[in-house]
Amino acid sequence: MITPKETLLLVIDVQGRLAKAVFQPEVVEKSINKLLRACTILGVPILLTEQYPKGLGCTIDSLRELLPGNLPLEKNSFSCCGAPEFMRQLRAFNRNDILVTGIETHVCVYQTAVELLEFGYNVHLVTDCVSSRTEENKLLGIRCIEKAGASLTSTEMAVFELLRVAEGEQFKAISNIVKE
Repeated sequence: MITPKETLLLVIDVQGRLAKAVFQPEVVEKSINKLLRACTILGVPILLTEQYPKGLGCTIDSLRELLPGNLPLEKNSFSCCGAPEFMRQLRAFNRNDILVTGIETHVCVYQTAVELLEFGYNVHLVTDCVSSRTEENKLLGIRCIEKAGASLTSTEMAVFELLRVAEGEQFKAISNIVKE
């Protein structure tokens, strides 16, 4: 079971035109948006990456505006783990459970998830928060990530697992987010 004290949210490369070109882009954007807001309420730290932003553009505005002061980590390697600054920041948070989201499922998300598993992290792939340009590549990426040892989850499943109880101000705020 994931907990706010042991979990980190990773948002991989939801940038520029590519973010609009993936399979079901509205679903991915809306789901990541909900997860970002819920994790902020629960105090779950967030890491955001951008793959070669000079060429692919910046993180889409709807997500960036939820992360004031949270600068994206630029990378050129497909896996986030290939970027030394990413690894430094990841280790500094000292969290074992990583909620993985982003694009593209079969490239950057896949390679990152596999390397995180190799480093001993518990990877939880949020399946409604990932995509690729084709549905086939999205599904293939999800299957390969699960086969490598990651757990599969969804936005609602992860949020309510982090929350644990249906009471209090956090529950009310998150309930409203989930209902949107």
